[in-house]
Amino acid sequence: MPTKKKPRTTAAAPARRGELLDRAARVFADQGYNATTVRRIADDAGMLAGSLYYYFASKDAMLEEILRTFLDELWDRYDAVLDAETGPRETFEALVAESFRAIDRHCAAVQIYQNEAKQLIAQERRFFFLEQSQTKFEKAWLSTLERGVALGEFRADLDTRVTYRFVRDTVWVAASWYQPNGKYSPEEIARQYLSMVLDGIAVRESGA
Repeated sequence: MPTKKKPRTTAAAPARRGELLDRAARVFADQGYNATTVRRIADDAGMLAGSLYYYFASKDAMLEEILRTFLDELWDRYDAVLDAETGPRETFEALVAESFRAIDRHCAAVQIYQNEAKQLIAQERRFFFLEQSQTKFEKAWLSTLERGVALGEFRADLDTRVTYRFVRDTVWVAASWYQPNGKYSPEEIARQYLSMVLDGIAVRESGA
């Protein structure tokens, strides 16, 4: 087994680590975590497999950093929205917008999270933070929906738990087709999504 060298602190090291993590995230998303080897990541980066241990202790360590980076940034944005204490609809709209921006910034990480989180939580204690994030995520969305119902901004007959699951699944599945730097910005996709969710897609009859 290659010797795991301790990374040296140089100006180039953080940038190179970031590049390697981006490549690893793309490979994990495309190939699946279990099917991906360190050699496969190294080949994609144009380096020897043993050289990766200069930057990372293991494949697990790479995956953990990829997912923590995505979730830490997402929660920085979510917490800012929640701390603003705006009305339920405005909060809902902002959370949706931040979700699509997260997909834009971390598309591969979102795909990994969607595909691998359940298995990772069950198999590896080091990935327990994924379950903690899921619990916090559900609480944030449910409380926003429930507050909207209580204040009359959302329908009184709204099943908030079903709505939460619908929003969760339909927002994050966008990572499977979204193209960063593509035709639509994350803000435009969020606007279209919110229009469909909040206003529906059927034409309203005159006087209705």
